[in-house]
Amino acid sequence: MYLGIDLGTSGVKALLIDDGQRVIGSASAAMDVARPHPGWSEQHPADWIRATEEAIAGLKASHPAELAGVKGIGLSGHMHGATLLDDQDKVLRPCILWNDTRSFKQAAALDADPQFRAVTGNIVFPGFTAPKLVWVAENEPEIFCKVRWVLLPKDYLRLWLTGEHISEMSDSAGTSWLDTGKRAWSESLLSATGLKERQMPGLVEGTEAGGMLKNDLASRWGMGPGVIVAGGAGDNAASACGMGTVGEGHAFVSLGTSGVLFAANSSYLPNPASAVHAFCHALPDTWHQMGVILSATDGLNWHSGVTGKSAAELTAELGDLLKAPSGVTFLPYLSGERTPHNDAAIRGVFAGLGHQSSRVVLTQAVLEGVSFALRDSLEALREAGTKLTRVTAIGGGSRSRYWLKSIATALGIPVDIPADGDFGAAFGAARLGLVSATKADPLSVFTAPVTAETVQPDASLRAAYEDAYQRYRRLYPAIKSVTS
Repeated sequence: MYLGIDLGTSGVKALLIDDGQRVIGSASAAMDVARPHPGWSEQHPADWIRATEEAIAGLKASHPAELAGVKGIGLSGHMHGATLLDDQDKVLRPCILWNDTRSFKQAAALDADPQFRAVTGNIVFPGFTAPKLVWVAENEPEIFCKVRWVLLPKDYLRLWLTGEHISEMSDSAGTSWLDTGKRAWSESLLSATGLKERQMPGLVEGTEAGGMLKNDLASRWGMGPGVIVAGGAGDNAASACGMGTVGEGHAFVSLGTSGVLFAANSSYLPNPASAVHAFCHALPDTWHQMGVILSATDGLNWHSGVTGKSAAELTAELGDLLKAPSGVTFLPYLSGERTPHNDAAIRGVFAGLGHQSSRVVLTQAVLEGVSFALRDSLEALREAGTKLTRVTAIGGGSRSRYWLKSIATALGIPVDIPADGDFGAAFGAARLGLVSATKADPLSVFTAPVTAETVQPDASLRAAYEDAYQRYRRLYPAIKSVTS
């Protein structure tokens, strides 16, 4: 048996698979995000441990014999979080999360230093880890001077599980401190933010061992000794392992809290000017590119909160037949945007409202706005040298066929829907645990699920969608000019 633990923004999921990669069972535990000031987003690492223990307790209650047979554990987690520890491994402050934008000025200053793009292959985004440490140094110097370790969220879980200060390449590539081509920490980039390499965890590949489960935890969960904890992966790379998106030209679109257009690459293809992320994959000598939008289902959930209707009720009101864009346009920049704008200050907007703009029209505009934001990412990937011919849909938002039809038509490429199953980050993490524990060939393990259905672009609406996308594109500079 192999266990995948996925630390998400809103909860922890623990998933068990067997040697044949059949999902045996899963359990989850919820968490909240604290937003003490506008643009801030924090969690306390103690909540991650509580939620992980709760999720594993759920598995132990439902599948005690299977949990006892675990030989390998894989970890996945939300990226970029700044988890700061002192020399006794005590947490110094709540973790600053991936969608926290307080360090936008510090990010701009680091990005103006040419070595950051040259070494990391990426823009320094406000959500990345390095600018957060500069913000702490400038605003909480009494904390910064005590920092002995900087860990990413899933690697704090690893510390609790194993006692080891270890990370891996895919997650570390999102810090702005990793030499992404060489897959090693950059001493010069660390120095530019007032840190040293000794304050960083050791690095392994995601498929390699990244520690051994502590005996007391193994005993509590009914496991035997010698359980390997794999290097694991950042959440998107873990999802790619779960989806089999590891070979050249394979891609997925993820509709979670954020939205991701992810493409696997067999070589390192940085193009920072496109605002596409070029990161290490969880497999050795493999990289990936992705466009990232900060509000995907988050946008629909916001609309749900305003209207008092659930997301499912809102999308059901649209029916099954894709509609032509109404003329109402939604920019989904509720907490700023990454690809392609790298703009932490921009905010969302409805444009083109009229007396006839009903709730249904607004829901349609929200879904289209996310579809067009993903089209922006597709164009940025093309600019970075990656051409996609189809994508596979994952994430909670992919349950809406209407939304998938909108995305396929906006992107102009087919969207594949996998057969029923759990192929997300927790499944990818469990696969990484299997590979690490058994030394299996990753390519033989990270296979793609069977496609149950393919959503084709609606050719009859292609021109209308193109016109609406161009209107969407013109809105950003117009709004920027009156809000900056």
